[in-house]
Amino acid sequence: MNVSGLIRRAGLGTAWLTIGVRAQAQAPIPRPDIAITHANVVDVTTGTITRNATVVLHNGLIASIGMGAVPAGATVIDLTGKYLVPGLIDAHTHLDNAAAARRALETGVTTARSASVGSFKDVALRDLVRAGYIVGPELLAAGIFVTPDIGDAALADTGLGPLMAGVRTLEQLRTLVRVNLRHGVDVIKTRGTERAGTPTTDPRQQVYTEEELRAVVEEAATKGVPVMAHAHGDEGAYAAVKAGVRSIEHGTYLSDSTLALMKARGTWFVPTFSTLYDLLEPGGDYDDPVTHARAMHMIPRAKRTILEARRLGIKIAAGADVSYTDKTVNRVSHEVARFVEIGFTPLEALQTATVNAAELLGIGARTGRIAVGLEADLLAVEENPLVNAVTLQDVLLVISNGRVGLNRLNFSRR
Repeated sequence: MNVSGLIRRAGLGTAWLTIGVRAQAQAPIPRPDIAITHANVVDVTTGTITRNATVVLHNGLIASIGMGAVPAGATVIDLTGKYLVPGLIDAHTHLDNAAAARRALETGVTTARSASVGSFKDVALRDLVRAGYIVGPELLAAGIFVTPDIGDAALADTGLGPLMAGVRTLEQLRTLVRVNLRHGVDVIKTRGTERAGTPTTDPRQQVYTEEELRAVVEEAATKGVPVMAHAHGDEGAYAAVKAGVRSIEHGTYLSDSTLALMKARGTWFVPTFSTLYDLLEPGGDYDDPVTHARAMHMIPRAKRTILEARRLGIKIAAGADVSYTDKTVNRVSHEVARFVEIGFTPLEALQTATVNAAELLGIGARTGRIAVGLEADLLAVEENPLVNAVTLQDVLLVISNGRVGLNRLNFSRR
């Protein structure tokens, strides 16, 4: 199926695809055999490093890791002692166009989980990347946010017309989930509480009850699709965990009892901690006096929650909670650095954006680590990220599914 057919299958027009797609492409972007030489390969499961290794990529997969000769015909990328790390996974994004996907990729993100967009553009973007028409992060799509007021998102599907007045009853909730499932989403996004990033809402205010959230979870389960729940406040988060969601997103004000329930039920935690600094600091995606003041009390509270979750052994994954616009300042690599700042080891922090996040997304058998047979999702950095996590802010090479998306290794004029 060509690029236009993929877009039509997702029910979208083509106007939004302006960057990163091969115009009138008739074939996927090629994936040549690649030999990455003289690499210090970081094992994010053990924290060990294989020095001066050659990593061979074939057909989008890691074919070998060792000291052998470069295969004939392979494109050679010499790292000259730099560090090879699994591509970063952003478990909470709002990617909805190819330009944003390119920006995310160039920060080291090779896989991302959508946390809802205004229509089904994340579904189309996912399919275009998988088919090879875009070099970008692999995307797990969420479609439309299951929230009381979907606004113009109702324009994405005629079946949503009855929901323009609100999504509040159990049947309305189930209807919106069914429409998302019909479009082939990988995850459902709903909410337990209000937002933090708007000045007129209090993020602690509960939105949906346990019964309402259970209707969402049960409907999603008919197709084996997990549910992620936006929840800063404790009451809404507790209801979401009781209802059976896969992960709590944000979780600023979680109580000890809610954290204990999350541990008992195996519920994941995606704190999006670095986004609170975007609320606090001028510029970026958020810039309002009310949210600036709010962030001042949210940041220390979120820090305590994250550290208690870590102490309890709750599984944590990294998410930047941004759309990767041309004004976005936050990155998932910032989340890794923030975790180190509050007491995680660099290995623990890196795991939240690699092997841990892959497990959350259900794709740990094919990505999140550097191992033979896994997808070639890789990035290169100057320094050892297990010593200096900030080196992830300056990625020099990004390979996603065996396709080179960024190569800044050579600064020479030759």
